[in-house]
Amino acid sequence: MNNQIRMFGVAIFILALITAVILLIAADPGNPITWVLVALLAFLPLIHKKMSSRQYIKWKPEYSVGIDSIDQQHKKLLGLINQLQTAVDFSTGEQFEREALDQLLDYTKTHFHYEEGLMQENGYPDFESHKKQHDKMIARVGEVLAEYEKDQDTAMKNAVIYLKDWLINHINGTDKAYSSFLIAKGVK
Repeated sequence: MNNQIRMFGVAIFILALITAVILLIAADPGNPITWVLVALLAFLPLIHKKMSSRQYIKWKPEYSVGIDSIDQQHKKLLGLINQLQTAVDFSTGEQFEREALDQLLDYTKTHFHYEEGLMQENGYPDFESHKKQHDKMIARVGEVLAEYEKDQDTAMKNAVIYLKDWLINHINGTDKAYSSFLIAKGVK
């Protein structure tokens, strides 16, 4: 509901700007305020794009763990989290939100299974600790799904915030810890 109110407020603001420009052009086309408002209207989409793009995660080279298959999976997870962010930002509806959450959860499980398989096959010594982090994250997403039944907007926002922070911290922390071990074992 908050997103709808925010978007309604933005629409009212744009409508007020357009109305002001029309009235000022009709009253005094040479007025500099008119042209400032016209410039503001022209740059509004660019400003909106710049502000909203901050909410999305972009892959950075420093996120790489040095194992291409895992990096590709991490990139896909970032994309799925960004899809969830879109659902939050644009009130896409319950069906899209549920599908986005389900896709993210399913792919996360697939990724964890793959990653854990590599660790087990190669005798990674900190496997159990790493797996516990995965299990804890899956449990937290399950809690978010339960929250979703009570308060969709809040649950979705909390999910996106949690998942962004968790994934970036996990990649840059424990995933980087196993990558050198696996690379030394010949995993590429």
